[in-house]
Amino acid sequence: MIHTHVLMDTPVGPLTLQADNEGICRVDFGLRAEPTGVTAPTALLQACVDQLQAYFAGALTTFDLPLNPVGTPFQGEVWTALQQIPHGEVRSYGDIARAIERPQAFRAVGLANNRNPISIIIPCHRVVGSNGELTGYGGGLDIKIRLLELENITLASAASPEQYRVLDRQKAS
Repeated sequence: MIHTHVLMDTPVGPLTLQADNEGICRVDFGLRAEPTGVTAPTALLQACVDQLQAYFAGALTTFDLPLNPVGTPFQGEVWTALQQIPHGEVRSYGDIARAIERPQAFRAVGLANNRNPISIIIPCHRVVGSNGELTGYGGGLDIKIRLLELENITLASAASPEQYRVLDRQKAS
């Protein structure tokens, strides 16, 4: 399987986008790529760059790209459920657990959320604690805050990112 990657600058810092023959397989914060990967941009990677640029410009709310995340079947269920969270809304880990019909699996949902290989496009940043608190994020809580604010999600200001909270808790129930 051929892997290609491209680096892109964004308002939240550099991203490394990776694709294979099946679709986008990784979106990582920072400059990361498999050393053996081909660096020539493909049409798919260019489409990904274009859509991410439109997202950051506020002109795109839904991505339309073939995705090929690698994970367990359970992780795949969680990642599919994450893609159902509308732009500008949040859900709790419990909401996602109920959406995949495993209401007691909210901790496992959190672990699957943490392993999401396609950041932003599979919107794990839209998942918060049941009380609206922001929880960990692979790109860091500062980036999570910026992504939520980009989607016009109102946050309560705090002294540190760990204390930020979504104000409209109905969206995070």
